[in-house]
Amino acid sequence: MTAATTAPAEAQHTNAHIDPAAQVAAAGFVPVQTRSERPHSFEPADFGAPTGREVNWKHTPVAQLTSLFEVAPQNDGVSYTINAGEQYIAAPLAIGTAPRGEVFLAEDVTAAVAWQGSAEALHVRIPREEEVAEPIFVSIAGLGADRRADAHIVIEALEHSSATVVLQHTGSAQYAQNVEIIVRDGAKLSVISLQQWADDAVHASAHQARVGADATLKHFVVSFGGGVVRVNPNVELAGAGSEGYLYGLSYADAGQHLESQVYLHHKGPHTKGDVLYKGALQGQGAHSVWIGDVLIGADATGTDSYEANRNLVLTEGARADSIPNLEIETGDILGAGHASATGRFDDEQLFYLQARGISEEEARRLVVLGFLTDIVQRLGIPALEAELLAAIEAELAEVSA
Repeated sequence: MTAATTAPAEAQHTNAHIDPAAQVAAAGFVPVQTRSERPHSFEPADFGAPTGREVNWKHTPVAQLTSLFEVAPQNDGVSYTINAGEQYIAAPLAIGTAPRGEVFLAEDVTAAVAWQGSAEALHVRIPREEEVAEPIFVSIAGLGADRRADAHIVIEALEHSSATVVLQHTGSAQYAQNVEIIVRDGAKLSVISLQQWADDAVHASAHQARVGADATLKHFVVSFGGGVVRVNPNVELAGAGSEGYLYGLSYADAGQHLESQVYLHHKGPHTKGDVLYKGALQGQGAHSVWIGDVLIGADATGTDSYEANRNLVLTEGARADSIPNLEIETGDILGAGHASATGRFDDEQLFYLQARGISEEEARRLVVLGFLTDIVQRLGIPALEAELLAAIEAELAEVSA
């Protein structure tokens, strides 16, 4: 456990210096492997520029992210528009102003850059016991592939409130982003991060959440666009009876790199977690990366947890890396498991459909839609579900052309 973890108050109000090299040396030169042991710092220099050999960077095209390893000289690469729910936007949060930093601890250089480069954090705040019926839409539009931006966003659901917040990314930019999510006791919050960037956009984002007692977080990462998109969720089920549902959907085209490193930490007793990420890939050089880490802590008795990643490779030249990890520190749990599968079309499914008079092209379309629709239907926003299904249809039309 790091100094930043054991002293959260200090990390909240200062730029706590932690030297990863010193930590490795103190551990007897054993490289950090597990997600829970990674060093934390708000200073980019403490991490240095990644080489691609580090455990958390070895599947990432580091050379394409170099612009995000330093604070943006002009933080003007994106614009923000609140398309719905303006009344839930609170005053912006400077560094050291609560609740900014209550949960968030930067665990890589791009997260530290986003922390330092955002003088004021956007603060979405759901009042205590308020049930927000309509989704809150935050539009983040890139203003050019050569323009840089850093951001820290805080989404806070107070006690016994409920809401859905959608972060919708479009256009082109070089964007380093943090999303800090605080779900107070008894609250129910859904956060949807939708990446619909243009093909030349570069986006690295760290999402970190803490879920209180009897509270629920549904977290979605949906990535269809962008040249390199790396969205890494980190969720702590801290309170007794808390629940976390982490879902992901990606569709990688030729030359695209879409990545998520997911961490679910069961900390409190009687917590429930479900992680399911699905991806489709088509085209030369299409690449997806999913790394799933689940930690069931020593006090997380009565935990029920499962994580899975499924990938469907549609053409030659596409590649999916999928790595599930599970750590259990107590024997008193209801259940835990993980699974990963990557493959091509199921020939039996295709044969079944074709035997009933459906053309091969239409059969392939139905198989892919059935595979991905499972995640889409969990969003709970009919208009957004229809938009994503149309996007999937458009992607399928390209592979059939």
